[in-house]
Amino acid sequence: MIEMPTMKDHVYGIIDWIKDDYHSHPYRFIIELLAWAISIGCSITMALTVPNPPLLVLYPIWILGCSLYAWAAHTRKSFGMLANYLLLTTIDTIGLIRMVV
Repeated sequence: MIEMPTMKDHVYGIIDWIKDDYHSHPYRFIIELLAWAISIGCSITMALTVPNPPLLVLYPIWILGCSLYAWAAHTRKSFGMLANYLLLTTIDTIGLIRMVV
């Protein structure tokens, strides 16, 4: 009989994966954590301030977070994530320029 992994096994597996990721590339881990905090912070701020969010403040912070994610994706050699975050950085930079000009 084959034993199925339990939820506890999955949680410990995720925790081990996080530890391994930190130990193998601590600088990238911190950068990704910062980018994640920026993303969540911008989303919460946007949700709390609609219909008039402070886009002039949020846009540059969001762009920074996407740029950090793009760098992390590059170091992971993840083409899909890199392409996604480079495109988001480009789109949002154009949006910021259009808003300011």
